[in-house]
Amino acid sequence: MSQNIDRREFIATCAGAALLAGCVSMVTHPVPVTDGYVRLALANFPDLAAPLGAIKIQPARMADPIYVLARADGSFGAVSPICTHRGCTVDVQGPRLVCPCHGSTYSREGEVLRGPAQRRLARYRVVREGDTLVIDLGGTPA
Repeated sequence: MSQNIDRREFIATCAGAALLAGCVSMVTHPVPVTDGYVRLALANFPDLAAPLGAIKIQPARMADPIYVLARADGSFGAVSPICTHRGCTVDVQGPRLVCPCHGSTYSREGEVLRGPAQRRLARYRVVREGDTLVIDLGGTPA
């Protein structure tokens, strides 16, 4: 049985498949919070070993997840994935984070590269202690 679809249906189907593929690619890792800090042993998160690696964590008792990002210079950052324009969840796309709703684009440091967003993503302080990343969740994100 052959089913013909028009151009609009084809584009909508392809866009939906692309969004689903993006959602599936980042598994959320539940992590405990101790005294306002998340501690991540790098050995447990091999995706962070890549120059532009990324993981999504869900700290206990927090409503929203956090992206932990490896940067090209070997440092690490942690940002909220919630777009400051309208609250959509941004996607990690190589060196940038891109909002699928309205196209706002951010650097891995959370800075706005392209609007309509006007404010950077919320950031969390990350300190590397040997082979462990310590993310400070206390107070307001940086």
